[in-house]
Amino acid sequence: MTEPVLILTMKWGTLYGADDVNRLFRQVRRHLARPHRFVCFTDDAQGLDPGVEALPLPELGLPKGHGDTRWRKLALFRRDLGGFAGMTALFLDLDLVVVDDLEPFFDLPGEFFIIRDDDLFRPKPLRKVNPTRDRFLHSVGNSSVFRYRVGAHSYVLDAYLADPAAAAEGYEHEQQFLSGELLKRGLMQYWPKGLCVSFKNDCVPRNFRSYFRNPVLPMGARIVLFAGAPKMDDVFSGRGNKWYRRIGDIEWLRTAWTAD
Repeated sequence: MTEPVLILTMKWGTLYGADDVNRLFRQVRRHLARPHRFVCFTDDAQGLDPGVEALPLPELGLPKGHGDTRWRKLALFRRDLGGFAGMTALFLDLDLVVVDDLEPFFDLPGEFFIIRDDDLFRPKPLRKVNPTRDRFLHSVGNSSVFRYRVGAHSYVLDAYLADPAAAAEGYEHEQQFLSGELLKRGLMQYWPKGLCVSFKNDCVPRNFRSYFRNPVLPMGARIVLFAGAPKMDDVFSGRGNKWYRRIGDIEWLRTAWTAD
């Protein structure tokens, strides 16, 4: 019998609500046949679907009075996270849409898989003026979708807590720091390009072509992300249009986002 896997997400504050968690839960249920548990770490479990396992937000472990919570996702690397040590987990941010079978995310052998952040954006030629910086940024993972074994990468959190100030000074955000720690150990592996796609850069026709064609899902894509602008809420509320870019008909995406 196949061992159950974990689907993890996090919700805190007011940016996302129970509806966002419940929609993601239904998307996963629709697109993952293997046994799994859907776990949401949250500071407010009110309104969550009964199928969602709500657990308190894991403690990051910062010194008392340290107010920087931008790095909260690093708490997922606690040795004792939720009592799930040793289990395989796929973390999903709330601002994405699952559009097809998630099985490929569990089939690939390896310690740690993450999106290559550059795969979600168009080339940035000006970045090449600093080749060292360009090489590092090209290696950075986007932590919207990553797979790992719970408890196996506690060195990430240990390194952060050893000197949070130095981490904040040397890295712009948690996913750069996470990438740096994985790269040091040679454990960085990226999802095959095209499994996770950018709505703006991969689905919407570029510039004025968007006035003649509607957004389409690239073949092989399993998850649609909203890297950069417009954000997911803007797209679904009709605020994502620009004079140089029309969003067009996204009924296929809206159906994937809301269907039971």
